[in-house]
Amino acid sequence: MFFEWSLVTIISMIAIFLFVKMFYFKSITSKEQRSNDMMRMTLQEAEILIRKYQVQLQRALGNVDVLTEELNKLRNEIKTLKGRNSKHRMETERLQNKIKDLESRIDALL
Repeated sequence: MFFEWSLVTIISMIAIFLFVKMFYFKSITSKEQRSNDMMRMTLQEAEILIRKYQVQLQRALGNVDVLTEELNKLRNEIKTLKGRNSKHRMETERLQNKIKDLESRIDALL
């Protein structure tokens, strides 16, 4: 009788111990699962942000290329205008010299 009660008590204690251990590990597993889910969501959000910034960077680089082309066109236009300006200056100086020459001839005739 004592042996039977001892055996039932020991088996009950072992069952309660295993039952508590099972719930403990189940709670740990569920916490880890929630943590993994949160990490997965965070990684997905990070991937979305990375893709967004990649698109913005590609657009910005495209805009830089367009601006570089425009800058080169403007530089060439400035070079052309400088050349024209120097031609006009030379023409103006030549005409002023001609005017002075003609004025001196008129003065000589008077």
